[in-house]
This record gives sequence, C-alpha cells and structure tokens, in this order.
Amino acid sequence: MVARITSGSSPAGALFYNKEKIDKEKAYLLLCQNALMPTPSDGRLDIVRAMQTFQPYLDANQRTKKMVFHVSLNPAPEDKLTDAQLSEIAQVYMEKMGYGEQPYFVFKHTDIDRDHLHIVSLRIDSEGRKLPHDFEARRSMDTLR
Repeated sequence: MVARITSGSSPAGALFYNKEKIDKEKAYLLLCQNALMPTPSDGRLDIVRAMQTFQPYLDANQRTKKMVFHVSLNPAPEDKLTDAQLSEIAQVYMEKMGYGEQPYFVFKHTDIDRDHLHIVSLRIDSEGRKLPHDFEARRSMDTLR
C-alpha cells in the first residue's frame, strides 16, 4: 500500500474533486465517518451535508492555512480487496494517523486499472486546535507497514 498525502486550504476543493469522479461514475462514497450523514447506499456525495459536517471545525479555527488532510491510499495492483476490507483499512489508517475522531469521507476510485481510496478530513479538532501533522509522511509509511 502506498499513500500520497496532500494539503489544502478548503475541504470544498477535495470534496468537489471526488464528487466529479462520482458524477463520471469513476468513484463512489464508500464511508462517512463521524459525519452529519450516514454512508449513502447509492455511493453519492451530498456535498452540502459534507460541508456542514466540516463547518463547525472550520469556524473554530480560521488561522490555520493548510487545514485539509487529503490522502490517496493505493493498494498493490494485484490486491483485490472488498469494500469491507477497504473500509477497515481506511478506518485503521485514520486511527493510527491520529485522525480517527475527525469527520472524514472515504471514496473508492475506479478510474485507473487499480482501485484505490481517497480520504478527505481536517487537521483541526472540534475545539479549534490544530492537530499535530509533524512527520505525517513518516507516520503514514509506518502505519502502512
């Protein structure tokens, strides 16, 4: 498994990116964690509800510039994992990275020859505190071992 972490200043960009993939039938919403909405059975993203989930966190801290945590988790091409296995991998990964209590959305992408995940979350907790993201790439590599 290989991870690629990116940062952003607004979760809307990451959510719209994934919604476009869903609209093109190249992805679907696999899991909503700690969100104001349940995981939809049809895999569609309600972007308004997703943003409403993040809004209290964003309102609590307007100083942090790179508040968005967006990671792509890429299994080996020969790994054929079920949605249940991918959901579990995402949850364990987020927990070990220190983002397990955060709201996050897990998308399964099918746009290339290997299925992979995108996870969108925030680096701000519900109290407005910035979560530590020092050595995030190293923690990610350790987590995936």
